[in-house]
Amino acid sequence: MQNEGRACESSPFSVYLCPSNEKIMENRKVIVNIQNVETRLPELRFATPLNWVIEEGQQWAVIGPNGAGKTLIADVMQRKFAFKEGEVSFGCEGKVSDLVKSIAFKDIYSLADCRNSYYQQRWHSTETDDVPTVEEILKEDAGQEELHQVLALFGIEELLPKRLIFLSSGELRKFLIVRTLLKHPRILILDNPFIGLDAPSRGVLIDMLQQMTKLKGVQVVLLLSNPDDIPKMVTHVLPVKERRCLEVKTPEEFLRDKELISSLFPSENETGEPGFKDIQLPVDGEKAHSEHKVTFRMEHVSIKYGSRTILKDLDWEVRNGEKWALFGPNGAGKSTLLSLVYADNPQSYANTLYLFDKKRGSGESIWDIKKRIGYVSPEMHLYYMENVPTLNIVGSGFFDSIGLYRKCSPEQQAVALAWMDIFGIADLKERSFLSLSSGEQRLALLARAFVKDPDLIILDEPLHGLDVSNKKKAAGIIEKFCSRPGKTLIYVTHYPHELPACVDKCFELIKHT
Repeated sequence: MQNEGRACESSPFSVYLCPSNEKIMENRKVIVNIQNVETRLPELRFATPLNWVIEEGQQWAVIGPNGAGKTLIADVMQRKFAFKEGEVSFGCEGKVSDLVKSIAFKDIYSLADCRNSYYQQRWHSTETDDVPTVEEILKEDAGQEELHQVLALFGIEELLPKRLIFLSSGELRKFLIVRTLLKHPRILILDNPFIGLDAPSRGVLIDMLQQMTKLKGVQVVLLLSNPDDIPKMVTHVLPVKERRCLEVKTPEEFLRDKELISSLFPSENETGEPGFKDIQLPVDGEKAHSEHKVTFRMEHVSIKYGSRTILKDLDWEVRNGEKWALFGPNGAGKSTLLSLVYADNPQSYANTLYLFDKKRGSGESIWDIKKRIGYVSPEMHLYYMENVPTLNIVGSGFFDSIGLYRKCSPEQQAVALAWMDIFGIADLKERSFLSLSSGEQRLALLARAFVKDPDLIILDEPLHGLDVSNKKKAAGIIEKFCSRPGKTLIYVTHYPHELPACVDKCFELIKHT
């Protein structure tokens, strides 16, 4: 089959990116046609006007590093911005908001009706009566028969009676995908959909999307930061770099093109950046490390919410300087366990818990505990949606607040900026946190966790949303930080290969039914 217009020479498909308006093929129905689009705001523009055609039956992966413009493409498709020139048209009738649905991690808080809740509320069971259950929300979008068919397909029937506030990050992602699919979109945009899901759930999601594209006629656009995440259902790959759309390829062509992948996700020696052993951390080298013996110890800890058992008779001791991995499937209680350590969960008073050699409840305040702990998690990211300069977000780590309500001293501000530089985001210091991509936001929250040089660093899925290069960089920084005496690490992940080399101990939770 020969393409009309200027098609990519290496692509046998009837899909192309064109530098100017060209005749669109008539033998396949055009679903989305983005022609010469240039947004009004310069900071929201591609290097050249954006042109993209999506035809019927195609499933796309838009892939590139953090900040390359993937989210901007999705926003253009949804007409979220005023255009200086160009247009976006659709080959089927309906409102854009009905035709195109998008799920991005940084938007979960609004999609899940979490705007009126707060970060610690999920641990305060008496304050959640006004938070709806999963079943109550999903029944608004589908009939009983269709609802149970989709729930059975994705295996989340057990989530129905849960209130949204109690869903883990992975469970919340499953819920949102199901909820969105029940609205029957023509185009479904998923921003890094596999992060936060354990291995079985990732496989189920791929199978579900495959079946939904066949049964419901949904076309999928995946925004990805890792070539390994491209599922077999994808028919076309659009590489993006520095707000430029590169040549469209088939998945097979893209994965064979090692030079292209290397240019999108360069390794340390290709970027000229130092390896993690050469990184100079912005810390006080003369600071004496803590002499405590036990960082935390839990004795027969049990946590229940109503009839649901989250943790049962759990014992765990972590000593000063140890490096642990915390494993467990979605919903096993990892975040609940960490909320006890970070003094967010009031049920810590009903259990035997020691922190930094002191029994919890012996007179210390939660701020006395938090000032010694650096913490980042999907839940924190979920609620950390402050429309303030990113430097303020990083600086808030000195005060353990969501939002900067106290002014940093010049010395603290310098340290915050130095940590942003370490993570490669110093140039974003004046940008609003909400304007950043989810990967850039995660780098900012990582920098926030390190600013006060904590004794205990808790990293719950810390590499969420990061591209391949930034994952290597962040892992190196973590490794370097934890190589210093008296630094204790708890690292939560569904990807064991991402664990820092210093991690030599493992604790695994089981999911209670």
